[in-house]
Amino acid sequence: MCGKLGVFFASMPEPIVGGMYLVMFGIISAVGISNLQFVDLTSSRNVFVIGISLYMGLVVPTWTAKTLADPATKDSLNTGSEELDQLVVVIMTSGMIIGGALACFLDNTIPGTDEERGMTSYKKATEDCSDIELIKKIYHVPGTEWLCAKFPILRKLPFVQD
Repeated sequence: MCGKLGVFFASMPEPIVGGMYLVMFGIISAVGISNLQFVDLTSSRNVFVIGISLYMGLVVPTWTAKTLADPATKDSLNTGSEELDQLVVVIMTSGMIIGGALACFLDNTIPGTDEERGMTSYKKATEDCSDIELIKKIYHVPGTEWLCAKFPILRKLPFVQD
């Protein structure tokens, strides 16, 4: 079954795959940006965090690709371990990792109020959805009752509902 599915995806023309990637990453980007609806975008702190994170997420992978493509500077990312070199290259060429990690770091180190960070409006928005039975029906994971009965320690996980 997996072989046939692999053949199906491998036989797709590149423009179709490109279109699928365009739609997929467009949706991922839109969901990421929609998370900013609770944040105070008039705050210079938040504009700085978002701006620097987006900029570094776009620039660092480009710089890394140019550095690795130039024979004169190719060895500048040489750590001495081939595995570590590969890990550094993967991290440095992924804009989402660079931007997300930097945004997380800056958001948690630059002081800001809960209102600036969007925590108060997020809490208010989530309190409005207080229909516990509806939430359990929507986010129900099949088999969790059986697993929690066998392994009670699983109830401590945040995504397991009682």
